[in-house]
Amino acid sequence: MIEPHAPAPPGCPPPRSAPGGPGGPALLPVQPGTGRFLVLAGVFVCAACGLVYELELLALASYLMGDSVTQASVVLSVMVFAMGIGSLAAKRLRPLAAAGFGAVEATLALVGGCSAMALYAVFAWTGAWGGWWADGPRCLLVACSLATGLLIGAEVPLLMELIQRIRRQDAGGAVADLSAADYVGALVGGLAFPFLLLPFFGQLTGALLTGAVNAVVGGALVLGLFRRDLTRRARWLLMLGNAFVLAVLASAAVLVDDFERAARQAVYGGDVRVALRTEVQEVVLTGGTRGRPLDLFLDGRLRVSGRDELRYHEALVHPAMSGPHARVLILGGGNGLATREVLRHPGVDRVDVVERDAEVVRLARTDPALSVLNQHAFGDRRVRVTAADAFDWLRGATPATYDVVVSDLPDPGRTASTKLYSQEFYGLTRRVLAPGGRLVVHAGPVADGPRAYWTVEATLRAAGFRTAPYRTAGRHTGFAAGPDRTPADRSRAPRDWGFVLAARTDPRLRLDPDGPRPSVLTEASLAAGEQAARRTRIGGLPASTLVHPRY
Repeated sequence: MIEPHAPAPPGCPPPRSAPGGPGGPALLPVQPGTGRFLVLAGVFVCAACGLVYELELLALASYLMGDSVTQASVVLSVMVFAMGIGSLAAKRLRPLAAAGFGAVEATLALVGGCSAMALYAVFAWTGAWGGWWADGPRCLLVACSLATGLLIGAEVPLLMELIQRIRRQDAGGAVADLSAADYVGALVGGLAFPFLLLPFFGQLTGALLTGAVNAVVGGALVLGLFRRDLTRRARWLLMLGNAFVLAVLASAAVLVDDFERAARQAVYGGDVRVALRTEVQEVVLTGGTRGRPLDLFLDGRLRVSGRDELRYHEALVHPAMSGPHARVLILGGGNGLATREVLRHPGVDRVDVVERDAEVVRLARTDPALSVLNQHAFGDRRVRVTAADAFDWLRGATPATYDVVVSDLPDPGRTASTKLYSQEFYGLTRRVLAPGGRLVVHAGPVADGPRAYWTVEATLRAAGFRTAPYRTAGRHTGFAAGPDRTPADRSRAPRDWGFVLAARTDPRLRLDPDGPRPSVLTEASLAAGEQAARRTRIGGLPASTLVHPRY
């Protein structure tokens, strides 16, 4: 016989309190098996919502602040760290597991659902303050990741306590059940974000909808299944708290379109004509009417400025057209402006344009201001446009096809663009060049990013090219800026554009004597641009590859 004070033998269940008391079995309105199923279903939904919050922060941070690798590392590392702290902190709430879980879910729904709007608002209205607030959006990103991680981490010990109160089982079995529901829920949330929420609801509404689902499921689980564990006051507080959270999320959802328009005007100014979200990026057109210059923004970065685009596109295209140019390939350039400059040269028989975003090409064809600016280049019978990723398209291209390849691609400092500035990519480009063919690459700003610029040049040489670097200055700020997204016309840093002309033999940097006379570019300015670029040379840089990007 075991004495009352003696320790229990191994495998004996711990002492249980009276039904409904702390540590005792819960008084459920349903059978224990049904209650257990409902708790695991709640775990499934909450895990899906938690992963959506995480992906939402990752997507919006990369979109607003560039460099997706850095933003992903910050969000994931901070969130995982916070989840551990949240789990430890929730141990104190285990005696009040039902009330604690209800409060955690309501708070998580509010924080996670509104975090995207808060981050977008801070970027739009305070992103150009500078000074001590220069990193304000990044600080808010860390704060949102920390708060979300703390609340997600607090769920696990509370759910473990609740499920054990329904029916006691060994800790390993309970952990296995919870983990299975949690991981399957994370899978569903991870798939729902890119394939359902983002395309059909957008980033802001998708986050608000996820918060509403989180609040409803968390509140229903606690108030419906464990209501007898709660005091009358706790029940009223949870009901009022969840009603408040749902009211806030519903109000934000109603106002989200007005909020987005106001935020877009704060970023781009009040002259927005076209704003659409394609499968690839956000596309915004401003100006272009009543004598106002046209600006084209892709993912918040000014890619075409009607006041200055001639300087960029003439410097990009005309030096490469000195020599045979019957067949030309343009990688990127969906706005049609590089194609316009190519078609100015006599002797061009065919121009192939490979642009990833078909919507940009559609705008270049149909938008009155943009089509006038590109002189209806895509309507020329010699031009063929393919909507495809440039890297994938080059892998299936016919060798030795083109006399000239123009690489008019986003800045190499953006993580999504690094493969388009890799040694492998330039190797594929070299394969499609005919003997004597030339490649010209937009390599980012020279003055502001000399290391990235000279890494592009070193990568071209590693791919078997001889190179001629050069640059041209821009009169206006903001156009073709670096990887970080900057609100329009608020950056006062000087800007230039760097290019590299490449060929199998030493390329000669000059204008075609039999070609058209550029409006801005001259032999003298081209020579000066070459000298200015060479003065910034950084030697000994390794090439960038797919498995070891250097930008």
